[in-house]
Amino acid sequence: MQVKKKITRRRRKKRGKPYFDKNTHDAIVRYQGIEDPKIKNEIYIKEILPAFDKLAENLIFIHGFIKTIHTHSYENLKSDCVSFLYETLHKFDHTRGSKAFSYFNVVAKNWLIIQSKKSSKNKKRLVSLDAEYEQGASEIDLLNYFSVAATQDFRMLRQESKDSLFSLMKTIRGRLNSENEIACMDAIITLFSKVDELDLLNKRAVFVYMRDISSLNPKQLSVAMSSIRKHYRDLIKDDKFDIFSWEVSNV
Repeated sequence: MQVKKKITRRRRKKRGKPYFDKNTHDAIVRYQGIEDPKIKNEIYIKEILPAFDKLAENLIFIHGFIKTIHTHSYENLKSDCVSFLYETLHKFDHTRGSKAFSYFNVVAKNWLIIQSKKSSKNKKRLVSLDAEYEQGASEIDLLNYFSVAATQDFRMLRQESKDSLFSLMKTIRGRLNSENEIACMDAIITLFSKVDELDLLNKRAVFVYMRDISSLNPKQLSVAMSSIRKHYRDLIKDDKFDIFSWEVSNV
């Protein structure tokens, strides 16, 4: 007589309620359509902030950003990330068919990646000037070399070069007709005017800044940049705008 084995099926554990769901998406759309600051603030705090907070927390721990960003404590890092998401709320466009979660997940992750690379870069640069006993003679000489201020001639040449570059960019802007091209050019000018305040680590970081400043999507940026590049190539044929050869001849 064969004994039939009793098959017991394990019940799947019920998943918890998603922290960033359709209700969050709808709350963001409602938030964008309201003018009253008091009502906007209530919607943000009750319906959007908890989702942003959890999104930032998950990204920080899942991708190990807490280990790579040494300039922030966990709470400060999460708070700064959530603040950045808040500042980009107006840029989300639900009419394009994208989900709010997908959009803000990418925005938060890109911001954390930039902070991670910035932290890594700063860590490599930081050297204690007080701890000379830990440094060899060659390291001390190198620090002394870089501590010398730039000469007046060098500063003047650099400023003239910068002025010429801005003149070139403004001339290109005057040639543009498309709103997207003008928005892209304005973003470029803004980047150059704040270049000392930004940590432009790579092309990806530049692209993120450009996208945020211009509010253009990647395709629109690409098309606008192609047009701007043509004007640039046309203008630098003129000695007046041939900045690079001017710099070389004055070095």
